[in-house]
Amino acid sequence: MKRLLIANRGEIAVRIIRAARDLGIETVAVASDADRHAQHALLADTVVNIGPAPATKSYLVPEAIVSAARDSGADAVHPGYGFLSERAAFAAAVADAGLTFVGPDADVIEQMGDKVRARQVAAAAGVPTVPGTRDGVADVAAAVAAARETGYPVMLKAAAGGGGRGIRVVADEAELVAAFPQASGEAASAFGDGRMYLERFVRNARHVEVQVLGDGTDAIHVFERECSLQRRRQKVVEEAPSPGIDERIRAEMTAAAVRLCRQVGYRSAGTCEFLVDDETGEFFFIEMNTRIQVEHPVTELITGIDLVAEQLRIAAGEKLGIRQSDVTARGHAVEFRVCAENPDKNFMPGPGRIAHVHLPGGPWVRTDTWLAPGSQVSPYYDSLVAKVVVWGHDRATALARSRRALSELVIDGVPSTTSLLLELLDEPWFADGSFGTGTLEQWLAQRAATGVSA
Repeated sequence: MKRLLIANRGEIAVRIIRAARDLGIETVAVASDADRHAQHALLADTVVNIGPAPATKSYLVPEAIVSAARDSGADAVHPGYGFLSERAAFAAAVADAGLTFVGPDADVIEQMGDKVRARQVAAAAGVPTVPGTRDGVADVAAAVAAARETGYPVMLKAAAGGGGRGIRVVADEAELVAAFPQASGEAASAFGDGRMYLERFVRNARHVEVQVLGDGTDAIHVFERECSLQRRRQKVVEEAPSPGIDERIRAEMTAAAVRLCRQVGYRSAGTCEFLVDDETGEFFFIEMNTRIQVEHPVTELITGIDLVAEQLRIAAGEKLGIRQSDVTARGHAVEFRVCAENPDKNFMPGPGRIAHVHLPGGPWVRTDTWLAPGSQVSPYYDSLVAKVVVWGHDRATALARSRRALSELVIDGVPSTTSLLLELLDEPWFADGSFGTGTLEQWLAQRAATGVSA
């Protein structure tokens, strides 16, 4: 691998460019008209314009990406996260063009991207799944019959998608009948597939994911991350290790993730996501993300493993150079997603020009961002502008350093969620780790009801 095209933008494109340069690999950025002067375009060795600002006319056009890779002399393509990263057809198009796709093979992406098939593969590997439908359901009548067998409450989920789209929690049959057409329509619009599946709704649940690395033959885990603090199914704060599981659950869950990777011959970095029942200690596989995750830095900080560099080595044909016995965890890390949104106005996005930026410092703080004075937060893309990631020898130390780091962060010119994240750090339930997947939204609702939020 000599020249790598990064089929993405923002902080993840910057992150990948830096990892490639550390390995002596030349980099090619792609940029829409809106991103001509963006940080990732300025950092890369070469930049190729791929079209107008809307992602549907640039970053989401496979032909434009493949053409840019060919024209620039790239021999590999890294998709990052989001955009085309989990599109099996894109991975296949890259391979058909004679280029290396930095990720698993297209058939594995397709297999694990279909949530119903992924559950079936997990079950075959002896990985526990949430009780629910084994196959997708295409209409209300089938959903009603399945829910009667599973028992209420249930979750309706899109068979072909992720990212929170198409998900509904229903308490009874009347709610299911009303919700199914909406959820199915949302799934069809987002993924081109309106099939749904049903799962038992775990009331007191944590969302815990296991980072994995595989070379197609062997696979290892790189411990787990706690991802329960979510708003509208989107993660807000992540940490590693999880403060809510014990060593028994950790050992069983990580072993299950490795079994699943070996079952499909997984190659690259990936993440197996689980729900953990806080009451019983049971854990259930829910899906696999066949890409690098937004929250990968917390794993890197506690293990010292550069996950993007490992992706590039594996894609270049190298076998795993890390044995499971080599993977050790030290201390605790927390990641805070900072978005250009106003939390006091229902998280309204706030595009605009950055007037001034001051990033937090210190030896235990990492800030992954594309921000620079004069840069533009575009209305066309995701509002994530920075990830503040903090390490400590224990969780209490990491949280104390996080408070200091977020207090130092200054972003002038656009609104940001920094103040909300600082509020969150003052909550006793956050400090002691006693939260689940519904905690953050409950807290936000209480915050709004008491007049803290406008």
